[in-house]
Amino acid sequence: MTDSAHAPLQAGRPWPLGADCGAAGVNFAVWAPDATAVELCLFDATGTTEKARLRLPACTDGVWHGLLPGMRLEAGASLVYGLRAHGPWAPRQGHRFNPAKLLLDPWAREVVGRYGRQGPGPADDPRLAAELARHQGSSPDAPDWPDPHDNAATALKARLSIPTSPRPRPPRPHVAADLTVLYEAHVRGLTMAHPDIPADLRGSYAALAHPAMLAHYRALGITTLALLPIHFRADEAALQRRGLANHWGYSPIAWLAPEPRYGSGRPGTTPEGELIEAIDQLHAAGLEVILDVVFNHSAELDHTGPTLSLRGLANARAYRLGPDGVYLDWTGCGNALNLGEPRIVELVLGALRHWATHYRVDGFRFDLATTLARNRHGEFDPGAPFLAALQADPQLSRLKWIAEPWDLGPGGYRLGSFPAGWLEWNDQYRDTLRRWWLLGHGDRGGFAHRFAASSGQFHHDGRGPLASVNFICAHDGFTLRDLVSHDHRHNAANGEHNRDGHPHNASWNCGVEGDTADPVVLALRHRLQRALLATLLLSQGTPMLLAGDEIGHSQRGNNNAYCQDNATTRLAWAGADTALLACAARLLALRRRHPALRQAHWLQGPTDDAAPTVRWLEPDGRPLAADAWQADRGALAIWLQAAPATPADDSAPVLLLVNRDPAPCRFTPPAGAWRLAFDSDQPDGLPGDGDAFDCPGRTLRVLVGAPAPGAVS
Repeated sequence: MTDSAHAPLQAGRPWPLGADCGAAGVNFAVWAPDATAVELCLFDATGTTEKARLRLPACTDGVWHGLLPGMRLEAGASLVYGLRAHGPWAPRQGHRFNPAKLLLDPWAREVVGRYGRQGPGPADDPRLAAELARHQGSSPDAPDWPDPHDNAATALKARLSIPTSPRPRPPRPHVAADLTVLYEAHVRGLTMAHPDIPADLRGSYAALAHPAMLAHYRALGITTLALLPIHFRADEAALQRRGLANHWGYSPIAWLAPEPRYGSGRPGTTPEGELIEAIDQLHAAGLEVILDVVFNHSAELDHTGPTLSLRGLANARAYRLGPDGVYLDWTGCGNALNLGEPRIVELVLGALRHWATHYRVDGFRFDLATTLARNRHGEFDPGAPFLAALQADPQLSRLKWIAEPWDLGPGGYRLGSFPAGWLEWNDQYRDTLRRWWLLGHGDRGGFAHRFAASSGQFHHDGRGPLASVNFICAHDGFTLRDLVSHDHRHNAANGEHNRDGHPHNASWNCGVEGDTADPVVLALRHRLQRALLATLLLSQGTPMLLAGDEIGHSQRGNNNAYCQDNATTRLAWAGADTALLACAARLLALRRRHPALRQAHWLQGPTDDAAPTVRWLEPDGRPLAADAWQADRGALAIWLQAAPATPADDSAPVLLLVNRDPAPCRFTPPAGAWRLAFDSDQPDGLPGDGDAFDCPGRTLRVLVGAPAPGAVS
């Protein structure tokens, strides 16, 4: 690196935003339209010593910019920097400029440092309190005035590095939509307790593609890892004071940078390099990677939160503000990013492109996506700026997009409202299926509607059934095992007096709260887990399995383990329920083989115009009639058939026998030869002896018929 830190800055150019190294030097461009000046602060490689402070000499259309001439970075070298913004301190007008606070470039691709706790220590460590206070924009003694204490020594800083020479990388798997099976997992929790992974790799990016994990993914039959957030985060001060951290990662502050805590720390490795290598290995194994991304809020929280980046650069425009500069908390996290502002849309798109091109991920799940789909007036709009820009982007439009279709703002619940091309988490599927199997609530019409991919929400504007992401459990809530073991949440370890987490879970403890040795209770719990898994993995739509549910992982009743980076969230591989794993694998093999179970078009009953793809039947074989849909009965048969899409597909019809009632039920099948292929009455789903049509209570069975005449099977 040629050191020209004390050379005067030239005007440079206002694009691209962030730091960009070229032949003439390093160009810096910072969006701060209401600032009166922006300073570039250069640091040593550790980020602890400030070497120079230089004012950006030009401002074009609200972008401050300058060129550091003669600064050349060779491969492997880096430059560490931060920003200071001058301007009015006028919170009621939305302005919170404070040049005493060093700010992180929102376009940083690598971050130096950590907000708050710098090392081990007790929760009540006075050093922690002092460190957190340094990053407050306003004075704790006079909230209407800026805090004068400089935070540069420990503030987050950006590191600009030159990547090594590119190398060939394996192609993306491009898993077909109908074959996609999502597997929601946390990088650390997935592998931290895996006995077959070396200790120095556990919980790291590298462990995601360890041979032991690749073998598990293949044996289970999932196609797509859906990883919880891995962008750089800043743990909330309240959690740090309790000795906790935002384990899930929903506290972002640098959207283009990977979280370094998931690097293994082995000599010669970096978090960035390990993540790239892991994604390449997963792609080579035919597996996709989707990232959960959080663009609805930032870790700066509300007015009591720290000033780390956007708040000190463009608070009045970057965040949704109400009268008197109050943050509109549409996310439950203190603030809401303003996706009605073009520069914030640009930041989000830039971050997505970086993950898609540099790391080569295959898609994104957007947390609280309604916030991203609000227009400049704050209203949900299917044609909102971000949605339109994403759809038109030549790189991003090819990837998979999944919306969490709600937020806490006005009109925030938008299930089924996103445009064609989007998939959406379907919480109504979750709630209906839980009540059906665990509480005995709901009629057959409601069950069928969710099983058939919720056409009432998704059958419009050319959208198909695969738009519904079906799930029973997700990171947010009970695990599958806990769902049948607890009537109540047990979240005391979170330090919020058991008030956090949803109190209504449609769960059932089967008669005993928590762990038990009662064989009758345990047998019932296992039976219900298998029935729930079978329904999930055989429903129309796109299934999502929570990692660990296939091996019986428990969080001991904690349904909001967002701050538990410990045994609570680390999958207990050593005690895995191997029968349940075999059951899940058997179900996914059935889904993969039979296109009737994963149809890309809406199910069609008998008509004069086309052959049916579904028949809804009473246990005695008669078609379900109008009034019978609402009858207080939990037994029905579902006949499905679809044309094969590939030579590997089986064109045979599939018959599901569903009996949620406690009592056994005798079914009369449609005419033809039927073979029992799955039985949730058995620990591993492998059919046993006995009459396939005498269905025990709380059971789902799958039978396969003879292929259509002339079809290949």
